[in-house]
Amino acid sequence: MSRTGRAVVAHGQDFDIREYPVPDPDPNTVLVRQELAGICGTDLHMWQNGIPGEMLLGHENVGIIDKLGKDVTVDHVGNAVKEGDRIIFAPGTPNGAYGFQSDPDTAPHFGGGFADYIHLYRPDTLFIKTDLAPEIAVMIEPFTVGVHASMRGGIQIGDTVVVQGSGAIGLVTLMCAKISGAAKIIVVGGPAGRLELAERMGADVTVDIEDITSADERTEIVRSHTPRAAGADVVFECAGFLPAIPEGLGYTKYGGTFTEVGQFVDMGSFDFNPNRMLMRRNVTVEAVWGSTYEHFVRGMPILERNEFPFADMVSHVLPLSRLAEGFDALNGDYRLTGETVVKIAVGAGAE
Repeated sequence: MSRTGRAVVAHGQDFDIREYPVPDPDPNTVLVRQELAGICGTDLHMWQNGIPGEMLLGHENVGIIDKLGKDVTVDHVGNAVKEGDRIIFAPGTPNGAYGFQSDPDTAPHFGGGFADYIHLYRPDTLFIKTDLAPEIAVMIEPFTVGVHASMRGGIQIGDTVVVQGSGAIGLVTLMCAKISGAAKIIVVGGPAGRLELAERMGADVTVDIEDITSADERTEIVRSHTPRAAGADVVFECAGFLPAIPEGLGYTKYGGTFTEVGQFVDMGSFDFNPNRMLMRRNVTVEAVWGSTYEHFVRGMPILERNEFPFADMVSHVLPLSRLAEGFDALNGDYRLTGETVVKIAVGAGAE
């Protein structure tokens, strides 16, 4: 009798759990038994806008090789692999992405991370074997976004850096900025529990948006912590909220760099004056779109050194049946059962 597995199907702002037959992997593909899948801000923003049709979400994953397709013997960097090895994978491939599969009732069914299995069926999928604990390994995909952002932001030794947003993307960008040579890092975000973790990860100054509700006041505080109150060398917008963009440009010094990291989903437009916001400040504007295989190869050894409290970022692990609670918490006050939410992961075996 063939095996079946569960997958969460998102539609609108609702979630259903369905059973599908578990496939045997084709040649050059891999079947993974899921351990953890993180809820990404992109998942959240898509859900906030209303999922069109039906979709299998989830693209921040770690799992165990359940079955190897014929001719699969090594991972992307040449490590020998076998069934039972733990791996991470890049959700984006040259042939499409995992975690955004529409028409879930059509095979291969397991194309998203919020499920018991994921079938790495797309040609040329990057996967890398790791001995990291699942709570750390699940952070690799967001960590690569921080790697990409820091490289694109062009941080130089001694720079003053501002990170807007203290969620997962903000925190990994903070860590990447630190190892890239930033001398002072200012984090603007909240709630307080997230900012405490930011300080443990190397933030020199934190500004709590729940306490300082005025954008003008926050700007004055941020600039007061920069050399000659002139603004930061590099600013990273990782919050994913439109009002953070003009505010972040106000943090940036004349001739500095503003790097957009948080707008992975179309969240609309805002009033924009290029003369005042860009030209008069002589600002360089950069933007990142996800990450590439290069960022996984660069980021994985840093993650494996485990010099930061990566595991503490996974504040909550929920079963598949409670996925909606995780989305509600991230859509509200970033608290779940009274505790501050940083990264929520879904564990297929957490029932």
